[in-house]
Amino acid sequence: MAALTLVWLGGLLWFAAQLPSEVEDPYSQSDGIVVLTGGATRLAAGFALLDAGKAKQLFISGVHRGTSREHIKRLMEQAPARFECCVDLGKTAEDTAGNAAETATWVARRAIQTLRVVTAGYHMPRSLLEFRQAMPEVTLIAHPVFPEHVKLETWWRWPGTALLLAGEFSKYLVSLFQARLGGLSGSLVPA
Repeated sequence: MAALTLVWLGGLLWFAAQLPSEVEDPYSQSDGIVVLTGGATRLAAGFALLDAGKAKQLFISGVHRGTSREHIKRLMEQAPARFECCVDLGKTAEDTAGNAAETATWVARRAIQTLRVVTAGYHMPRSLLEFRQAMPEVTLIAHPVFPEHVKLETWWRWPGTALLLAGEFSKYLVSLFQARLGGLSGSLVPA
């Protein structure tokens, strides 16, 4: 048990060190933008990218069923015409795997080949893993945002951030295991 704990702690340290600290590619155009709900910073970044012309379409995945288009339009102070032409809401996703599945449906419907993924930096590794599983043919561009309350540079000093990263790392491991298991079971199916 002690060995497993040490391996997990080593993995957590590796995971935290690999997290993005900035947007690596803020300039590339994409066919679409997806924002995974979970904070106003994410929505603001997605709409800023849309306003800057980085894509012509924006999908917000994981919107609460009780949230209306009007509410988001007012919250983000969007022009009605721009919002109506270019923004779609997904209300079926309840987790990251659901975000990926919901977005894959939207991507197929809109014939998207390149997709900019907007979510928190600590959430990006698992999001990209799930999205690659759901849409292996789509080019993904990571666009992490960095909520002020998440102190990534000195995460071990902040109990809230440390717990958040520990939970996110554990979820990442589960997603990685499921992806590997899915790839393995697919390779075992006779042709």
